Amino acid sequence: MKIARYVHDGLESWGVVKQEQVFPITGDVYGAYQVRNSALPLAEVRLLAPCTPSKAVCIGLNYRDHGKELDMKLPEEPIMFLKPPSSLNHPGGVIEYPAMTKNLHYEAELAVVIGKKAKNVPAVKAHEYILGYTCGNDVTARDVQAKDGQWTRSKSFDTFMPVGPWLETELDPGRVGLKLYLNGQVRQSSTTANLIFPVPHLLAFISQVMTLLPGDVILTGTPAGVGPMQIGDTVVVELEGIGRLTNTVGPQAG
Repeated sequence: MKIARYVHDGLESWGVVKQEQVFPITGDVYGAYQVRNSALPLAEVRLLAPCTPSKAVCIGLNYRDHGKELDMKLPEEPIMFLKPPSSLNHPGGVIEYPAMTKNLHYEAELAVVIGKKAKNVPAVKAHEYILGYTCGNDVTARDVQAKDGQWTRSKSFDTFMPVGPWLETELDPGRVGLKLYLNGQVRQSSTTANLIFPVPHLLAFISQVMTLLPGDVILTGTPAGVGPMQIGDTVVVELEGIGRLTNTVGPQAG
């Protein structure tokens, strides 16, 4: 099932996407809800990021080939960092190119959205706490990252976390094909079978450190092929079984 968050006639809603239509949801998407019979054409709504995070927990160096291209030692346990909710961006949204950087990079990722409060969750029960999966782009100011020696500033600018276009609730996260296109050219191509730490391990590990809340996001890491974007570029993250997340790059808003 595909669950979307959208705006129609100025009102924000959740719905289920079927055959180019959106069937509105009544109730709490993170709890009990019902799907209405009446539908809207998908082309008539504006899709939003399908999550309402208090935080995004991101995993660095979770593909072996990505660690190699950055000439960094592979981790023995997940490397975590946070993106603030103010970095959230939407399908079709503009990724702003900040004045502080001269080297803005894309990072295609599988994003996991939490469905219920999770604390000290065993890996074998991780799936019970996941609402769904979607496409993510962990936008990074690479030169700022190198300058700071840690990752908070480089990954936390407004618009630096595009997510979407919807959640897929019926997906095996262990073998999902992933591609990133920059202006129509493939720049990243891999599968989540190459993750060092798979999704259940990540949720279990993170929930030992901090409580995950409904709507929170886990960005699971990016494969090899990261590279720069320029103002005017179009970047597409494509995940098998989910769909395509498209954004453009523009100047930083005043």
